[in-house]
Amino acid sequence: MTWPSRPSDSSPAHLGIDFGTTNTVLALAGGDGPAHLVKFPAAEGELFAFRSCLSFYAPPEAPTERQIAAGPWAIEAYVEDPAETRFIQSFKSFAAQESFTETQILGRRYRFEDLLSTFLLKVREYAGGELAQMPERAIVGRPVSFVGAHPNEALALERYETAFRRMGVKEILYAYEPVGAAFFFARELDHDATVLVGDFGGGTSDFSIIRFERRAGELTSTPLGRSGVGVAGDAFDYRIIDQLVSPALGKGSSYTSMGKVLPTPNRWYTAFARWDQLALMRASRDMREIRKLVRDAVEPEKIERLVEVLDENYGYRLYRAVSKLKETLSFETEAEFRFEAGSISITTPVARSEFEAWIAPELGLMEQAVDRALAAAGLPPEAIDRVFLTGGSSLTPAVRAIFHRRFPADRIETGAELESIASGLALMGRERDLSAWTMRSA
Repeated sequence: MTWPSRPSDSSPAHLGIDFGTTNTVLALAGGDGPAHLVKFPAAEGELFAFRSCLSFYAPPEAPTERQIAAGPWAIEAYVEDPAETRFIQSFKSFAAQESFTETQILGRRYRFEDLLSTFLLKVREYAGGELAQMPERAIVGRPVSFVGAHPNEALALERYETAFRRMGVKEILYAYEPVGAAFFFARELDHDATVLVGDFGGGTSDFSIIRFERRAGELTSTPLGRSGVGVAGDAFDYRIIDQLVSPALGKGSSYTSMGKVLPTPNRWYTAFARWDQLALMRASRDMREIRKLVRDAVEPEKIERLVEVLDENYGYRLYRAVSKLKETLSFETEAEFRFEAGSISITTPVARSEFEAWIAPELGLMEQAVDRALAAAGLPPEAIDRVFLTGGSSLTPAVRAIFHRRFPADRIETGAELESIASGLALMGRERDLSAWTMRSA
């Protein structure tokens, strides 16, 4: 889709912010017309999907100083010196976790709101003139269900509030992410319709059902039902790492202690296979235990590989390998998984059917969430006129099959996988009664 130039300064700007587990996108909307995506002038050209990651680095000549980068600049800093750079991604997964209080980075403590505000301030800095004058109000996307076994929604929104205010926004409203996508999709409607939107991000899968009608030439909208589940693309990544990588790094192996043969702690590999946890492992107490285990391991070479991956900070290379496999399996029935870094070399063919078997638990949770949204709306599948799927994991054939089993193919659409939520949130700002669609943190 081609977007028009930025709204004129005389137009009231509505700012939409989609802070995602994998990517962050911002959009501005004036009094009329489509939304305008905030662009970032990177070396490879302008981009609008800003990777949700941070890097921290202390230069050797000034070890007490900290150099901080975000997005593609964080990745660039990591690639230049992975062993000495603290690289953090998928940190949105911590938002609603009471167990995450802080992490130590280069001798400084960072709470979740500190990580997020550091990231947001970098986003504003890299955007340059686009955000030199911050709109007074922003509509921020939030998942229907936050990630975690027992997510604390109030805590997550409290942390969001602190961080977004530090960005320079005076009034902050929150809207469900699939509702933002629905507002984006509604621009294409030329008739009344009941729409189900499925948003598949990195950390959560969210669903909303909205009725759109035209009254006196104006498009009106009524929320009917919603649901969500804290699994999405990152959970698929977990299954790939758990099946293909962790066994080569010691999962399922043993060690000896006082004449007994004991299993290697599984909790290490549970953390290792999650991007948010992997970023913290090298500085954790577990790391000391892992190093000690090398001498007592029945298969020490496997534990040595685990130490190397963590010491040399191969996490991003592993992320690239996993993402490549998922991408290829979206359009091929078989692909090769290849992770090569230092002395580590893991290559194996993977059939799409294998991958789908691995992620079957997550697919089941997604199906249940879709059915809960229909139940909340009090509607059978045949009452849904249009289905709009967005987000990177919506391209996974097994995810799409969830909807093809329930709805005719001609009712299902996909697209704008990265920009739909932010643009929809900005367009939502034009609503006369924002209270019907948004909430505050308290």
